[in-house]
Amino acid sequence: MNILFFLTPKALCSYIDDGCTLRQAMERMENSGYTALPVLDKDGGYCGVLTEGDLLWAIKRLCVMDLRQTEDHSISEITARREVHPVRVDTRIEDLVLVAADQNFVPVIDDKNAFIGIVTRSSILKYCLDRYFSREYELVGAR
Repeated sequence: MNILFFLTPKALCSYIDDGCTLRQAMERMENSGYTALPVLDKDGGYCGVLTEGDLLWAIKRLCVMDLRQTEDHSISEITARREVHPVRVDTRIEDLVLVAADQNFVPVIDDKNAFIGIVTRSSILKYCLDRYFSREYELVGAR
C-alpha cells in the first residue's frame, strides 16, 4: 500500500509561511483550529512545524506583553521545542506508522523537499480499525 492513500493534500491543509509574524501564526492557528501547523518556505519547501507551545514560549522569551508587539516578531525567531520529521512520498507504510506513533500528523515531502501534504495519525488508526477489527465487531454483533 502507498502512503498517498492516507494523504491529506497540501490544498486541504493549513500551513504557515516561514516569513510570517507571530500574530499571523496565532491567527492562522486560531482560524484553523489546529494546535500545530507545518511551516513552508516561499518555494513550498518544508521547514518544520510550529506549535502553540512554541508560540507561547517565544512570547515569554521575547517579553511580548501586547498583541500589537507580536507583529514586530517573525516566526523565524522561534526555536521549536520538538522537531517534527517529515517522510518522503515513497516511505513504506511500516515506517510511516512508526513516525506517526510519536506525532499527531506526519508531513509528507517529495524528492525535492516540497511539502505535498500530511498524514494524520487518526487516518491511520481509522484504517487499522476498519481493516483489522471490523470482522471482530461483526462477529460480536452477530451473537
